[in-house]
Amino acid sequence: MSDGFLHESLRGVDWGVATADTIAAPLPPPPERGGHFRQWTDDIRLLLGLAPDTHRMVAGWPRLQPEGPDSWDRQALDRCDRALDALLAHGKRPALTLLDRTLPPWLDAAGGWLARDTAEHFAAYTEELGRRFGDRVERWITSTDLAGPTLADHVAGMYSPGRAAGRAGLAAVHHILLANGLATRALRAVGVSSRIGTTVTLVGGYAATDDPYDRLALERLESWTNRVFLDPLLLGTHMVTEDDIAPVAATGCVRAGDLEIIATPQDLLGLSWHTPFRVTAPENLPRVLPTAHCQSALNEVNRLLMGLGFAIVPFDDVETTAYGWPIIPEGLADAVAGLYELYGGLLPPLSVVDNGMGDLDLVDDTGHSDDTRRRELLRARLSWLAGLVAAGVEVCGYEYWSVLDNLEAKFRYTRLYAMAVPDHELAPRPAMPSDWVGGGAFAAAPSARPDTGLSLVPRSQGVGAS
Repeated sequence: MSDGFLHESLRGVDWGVATADTIAAPLPPPPERGGHFRQWTDDIRLLLGLAPDTHRMVAGWPRLQPEGPDSWDRQALDRCDRALDALLAHGKRPALTLLDRTLPPWLDAAGGWLARDTAEHFAAYTEELGRRFGDRVERWITSTDLAGPTLADHVAGMYSPGRAAGRAGLAAVHHILLANGLATRALRAVGVSSRIGTTVTLVGGYAATDDPYDRLALERLESWTNRVFLDPLLLGTHMVTEDDIAPVAATGCVRAGDLEIIATPQDLLGLSWHTPFRVTAPENLPRVLPTAHCQSALNEVNRLLMGLGFAIVPFDDVETTAYGWPIIPEGLADAVAGLYELYGGLLPPLSVVDNGMGDLDLVDDTGHSDDTRRRELLRARLSWLAGLVAAGVEVCGYEYWSVLDNLEAKFRYTRLYAMAVPDHELAPRPAMPSDWVGGGAFAAAPSARPDTGLSLVPRSQGVGAS
């Protein structure tokens, strides 16, 4: 039976599913994914009395331009045509992601996002897809993740340890933002009238204690994850630290007119949400992370984060999923409220994406998928979100993301470093790039929140505070 409150409160939301399947690829999606799509569709239908009708997929830039800017693979383009037509024939509204972390090899070899030319090539690629598919795509997402190809890869070397550039890698942040602005303008220039936006990985959480330094540590975390991308997109200026330094601009990558392009208005902002963090100041770490619970994975990543003025610790007495993600339904709404405190009316309509992965690993006493528990969590999460909508935050979309996508990243990093690994379980240990610890990637002082005068939605006091 559907929930009338949720149905009415979230009436203006587009409900959909998404996957990292590349429609330019020659092989069809693995058949086992169909079961998950049916499961998600059933969840939404039971809770809200409607079926998701938006389906977002990845275009597949490496396959579409495999050898250079003039090397279009016509067969790959035709596969995209057929995939979009098939969705429309089944009554689905297609949405398309232009970049899902991976660049064509010829661009990667030329420096990836450290090279300014990558932004120009992305705009040209986007223009061609807009010209070809603009009459059928309901929503365009320029990138599925701004942080992964930049902070994680070019700065910290998480994906390619030999490529970690430390502070110099922050130029990649500027270039991917420039690419987003150029691509948005390119789509509009060829007559695309559907909605255009990009995605940021929303990071939020709770101070570990009531100590003011823990609250400052939380603000620093959010600055180096949310503000480093959203200040340029929404304010037209790069994030400035407490020492009045703009770390991205300090790399020398900014040219006249760039920030105006980066701040090109978006029709929506995708928020990729996984799990909240419990944050403490470095000097409080020994107090809130007792020796009995010190985990080597967290210790290693905290060596990096402490250089930014914060550290992360597991939540106390909070149920977790098999990934080690804490189950805190209000976490998403609190993180969105935090954005609204910062940017208020400058935020475009918000679309929650990349959400629900951790829910599908919940099992009942028989070892089977616990459908009731999963739907209870989704109902709770949506109820908190509906409260924000009632308070004036515009949410235009919500998507489930495939539990089968990006498995390597989940198991190698998210599960280990996000929150907790059960004490009884010997966790796998991926190599931690030495650049993270000894490279001095983030030598500058982290920033605090700016005084924007946009505090419109009160933030929850959260859980895990002591």
